[in-house]
Amino acid sequence: MNDGADSAGQLRRLQRVTDAALSRLRVEDLLDELLVRARALLQADTAAVMLLDASGTELHATAASGLEREVYQGIRVPLGVGFAGRVASGGRPVAIGRVDGANVHSPALHAERIVSLLGVPMITAGRVIGVLYVGTRTPRRFSAPDVELLQLVADRIALATQARIQSLDQAAAHALQRSLLPSRPPDIAGLDLAVRYVPGARVGVGGDWYDVFELPSGCIGLAVGDVAGNGLRAAVVMGRIRSALRAYALETDDPADVLTRLDRKIQRFEPGAMATALYAVIPPGLDHVTVSNAGHLPPVYAEQGAAGSLTTVKPNLPLGAYPDAPRGTTELPLPPGAGLVFYTDGLVERRDQPLPVGLDRLAAVVEIGRAEHMCTTVMAAMLDDHVPHDDIAVLALRRTT
Repeated sequence: MNDGADSAGQLRRLQRVTDAALSRLRVEDLLDELLVRARALLQADTAAVMLLDASGTELHATAASGLEREVYQGIRVPLGVGFAGRVASGGRPVAIGRVDGANVHSPALHAERIVSLLGVPMITAGRVIGVLYVGTRTPRRFSAPDVELLQLVADRIALATQARIQSLDQAAAHALQRSLLPSRPPDIAGLDLAVRYVPGARVGVGGDWYDVFELPSGCIGLAVGDVAGNGLRAAVVMGRIRSALRAYALETDDPADVLTRLDRKIQRFEPGAMATALYAVIPPGLDHVTVSNAGHLPPVYAEQGAAGSLTTVKPNLPLGAYPDAPRGTTELPLPPGAGLVFYTDGLVERRDQPLPVGLDRLAAVVEIGRAEHMCTTVMAAMLDDHVPHDDIAVLALRRTT
């Protein structure tokens, strides 16, 4: 009876530690505190957490108490291999009464003279994200209550860890977006330019992007795109795509050629990634725009005193969709005073209306004026007082001379 009361008290203390540690900046700090509690609860000599990497194929030592060398040495265990790998692949507890070379993968466990082990999966939203295990230097047969208690601890750690990782990923994605997407485009003679980027409230930072740059030929390159997905991975892929597009743009002024090379790069080095993109080139004379469209929404064109209209830029397949997809270009006029608005789908897509409705609405609200005013007008009209669910990138330009 006293043992039960003591365990209940320890669990209450564990809950308090979890709540306090959630405010810490690093996942590792949170885990360190909880692992000390896990060792005490199970009267174990060591406790460790191994988390699945982004690929879902390997566990890596993330935090440990009494087994720190696993973390310092960067121990990694393939899914399904060794003790922790079997816990993760099976998604259920595993106990080992006597450690040997056949049932344990990590050399650190042998170096620490660990004899018995108990491991349980860390699960959130029905998905295994890692393994929590404890070990003893004396032989021990773990009981059903031991398994239940460690699983309770693992459940708390999993929830806290997942929440903190998501928070850190979002902060990293925000930082990456800010570093890659400057708030102001460059000053280019003859063009008035303005941009907007707003992360979505529902998905947070995603893979939406824009870019404007001058080329050695005197041409101007303009791009807007959207990487499928959201969060840190989408932001990282977006950064790679944006940098690669700039590199290919230095080699050719043909937008279709640039997107063809970019697609080949994605097919080879970003397996599973997919993105839409629109790349446009304006020659030194500024009299027209040549556009290539990889599955992106068409820009809106407008002239002074006339309503905006959707351009007939034919979309080819998105980047990453199909190897060696053919790509073409469309030439749009750009007389003095005319302008274009490029954007991503978060600006026009709504759950409660067909996409063409949003596109027609956007075309109707585009009016030629200062590029900054064009961006402001478009964002105000399309969002009104609504918080955007998806992230939005907008690039507006007007020819001034």
